[in-house]
Amino acid sequence: MMELWNHIVADFSNIGSPAALAAFGQVLMIDILLAGDNAIVVGALAAGLPADQRRKVILIGIIAALVLRIAFALVVTQLMQVVGLIFAGGLLLLWVSWKMYRELQPAGSSPGSPEIEGDESSGVRPAKSFAAAAWAVAVADVSMSLDNVLAVAGAARDHPGILIVGLILSVALMGIAANFIAKYIERYRWIAYFGLVVILYVAGKMIYDGFVDPSVGITTLF
Repeated sequence: MMELWNHIVADFSNIGSPAALAAFGQVLMIDILLAGDNAIVVGALAAGLPADQRRKVILIGIIAALVLRIAFALVVTQLMQVVGLIFAGGLLLLWVSWKMYRELQPAGSSPGSPEIEGDESSGVRPAKSFAAAAWAVAVADVSMSLDNVLAVAGAARDHPGILIVGLILSVALMGIAANFIAKYIERYRWIAYFGLVVILYVAGKMIYDGFVDPSVGITTLF
């Protein structure tokens, strides 16, 4: 625990340096965008259900996202030491970027869940039953939580203190402010496009590092 605190103090005492500031800015943008996106998808999937079931599915979605983000955060630093995984993570984030770009395009309207603002134009089809909605939300949460943790780890890989704070922020934003963020992402679409550029940059950096890094790059396999 003391070692984690020392990393945080070391990085944030130098937060004015361009590298640390850029890493923290990228982490913050990623956390904000992906927390909002998570809320929008969960709300849209639950939209077709009766009110009591809808609220249960949304609660399941929030709790699952929190648990999964914590679980992935606990192992991400070890995973980043596996040869080729940074490269694979970069490719995954490219796919995430494409998926998010598609979501930002005009799509069919959805009834949306009253509990979540900004999910009416997601283009995600509501699930037809409680079981189908709960399963779809669980699958989406696994994907989006892994995306979030990998993106934060890729952005702050050289700054362990910022990485730790970024992972804590991703959990906090999902639990506390996801609906608020979703509303503003829907209202101010430039936030989403800016976040998309950040994720694309992190994906490109991870692919490059995952190829040439002397310890975990895929070139070490040859």
